[in-house]
Amino acid sequence: MSVSLEEWVPRTRVGRMVKEGKIKSIYELFEKNLPILEPEIVDYLVPDLKHEVLNVSLVQKVTDAGRITRLRVLVVVGNMNGIVGLGMGKAKQMRFAIQKAVTNAKLNIVPVRRGCGSWECTCGEPHSVPFTVRGKSGSVEVILKPAPRGTGLVAGDVAKTVLKYAGIQDVWTHTEGETRTTHNFAKATLNALKQTTKFYAPWDWV
Repeated sequence: MSVSLEEWVPRTRVGRMVKEGKIKSIYELFEKNLPILEPEIVDYLVPDLKHEVLNVSLVQKVTDAGRITRLRVLVVVGNMNGIVGLGMGKAKQMRFAIQKAVTNAKLNIVPVRRGCGSWECTCGEPHSVPFTVRGKSGSVEVILKPAPRGTGLVAGDVAKTVLKYAGIQDVWTHTEGETRTTHNFAKATLNALKQTTKFYAPWDWV
């Protein structure tokens, strides 16, 4: 949900810069390596952000008062156009757990460079990854390979959702490890997507 200019009272320097109009794009924050410490910053700069629940599980903690059961929710957020993030939240009620997870995901969003890196496709449109990237989390390793237009997302359900919210339309994937662990599978996919901005293809310098 986007926050209106009147309602939001920034608590950080970056927040004040955003509200004052000194920063007009989320990509400026990434380029200047400025921290995102308020979820309202993302609401303000990326108003079309959407979210989806990836996993819900029960967690228990034993205290002097007895056994406390809470819900743990994993959420992916993204604008399906190069911005994506993962977050986890815990609460006794589902609604509050989702709210915490979405807030956490907004504070951990990352940019994704898209391209047309497949030798089988020369359309030049940003529909896939620009080159092969890999990411790891726990025992899970995910490799993303450029695919020609029309291939679709050849991936497991969890990775497919993360890729969709990042704006990737066509990709080949190869996975290793315990992919049934939803959190590690999703995080490994996100870590692979992060690599797209850490390396440059030859045409990026043209």
